[in-house]
Amino acid sequence: MKFDRFLFVAAALCGAAGVALSAAASHGGSTNVATAANFLLFHAPVLIALSLVAARILHIGAAVLLLSVLLFSGDLLARDYLGQRLFPFAAPLGGTGMILGWLTLAVGGLLARKDS
Repeated sequence: MKFDRFLFVAAALCGAAGVALSAAASHGGSTNVATAANFLLFHAPVLIALSLVAARILHIGAAVLLLSVLLFSGDLLARDYLGQRLFPFAAPLGGTGMILGWLTLAVGGLLARKDS
């Protein structure tokens, strides 16, 4: 499977998980569940848009964002549903990764060549 298709599918799954977790949060879930849902929903459309561009550096930024949002949200959800963290500093590592992913996209926006 090509990366752009993988990224599109992963983004759509993030969106679906974000909606489901938003519903769970509204029915008595914790703030961790709501926060995880928000981060998944905020990043899903960005990742879908990035799956439609060909610039390699933007795909690198998208991969960093995807892995980081999954790590961050996964840690928050593990705390709520499993009663423990994924591993120490998983959420801060995911948060830092999201910042780096966004900075990679900023650099990519400056460096990527337009096709037209």
